Amino acid sequence: MKYLFSLLTALLLFSCSTQKNTSKYSTIEYEAGACFGSCPIFKITINPDRTAVLEAEHFNFSKEFSKAEFSKPREGTFKGTIKQEDYNKLVALLDNLDVKNLNDKYGNRNVTDMATSYLRVHFADGNSKQVEDYGKKGSEKLVEIYKFFEDLRNNQQWTKVK
Repeated sequence: MKYLFSLLTALLLFSCSTQKNTSKYSTIEYEAGACFGSCPIFKITINPDRTAVLEAEHFNFSKEFSKAEFSKPREGTFKGTIKQEDYNKLVALLDNLDVKNLNDKYGNRNVTDMATSYLRVHFADGNSKQVEDYGKKGSEKLVEIYKFFEDLRNNQQWTKVK
């Protein structure tokens, strides 16, 4: 009986120590830059445990455009945990996007009033990919993921920390 108990204890400890985070993404970041209008300026960083940081600069929570917004202080830094179903959807969108094979840059810089977005994906295997998209129209699947990130600002629980 003593040996059986020891064996079970060893198995339990071994199984606890070998559990891993199975996400293929170590960090997912999306950054939306300024335009000549009221484009939201923010950055969201999401970890595989679904914890997230939203760094909101301007135009994230106001519905009206005012040039005076730029003279106000940044809106703040917020922390939250992405809902499980939303995180699962994000992972599915990234998997469907085939991130590693995207171009590094998209967009036509001949137009001067568009916002630039940055999608940065750090993989669990140590590789990373950054996609810069001037105008946020790189592909239909990229547009879908940009909208998803923009929606996260309003459909998650965020707590202001700064």
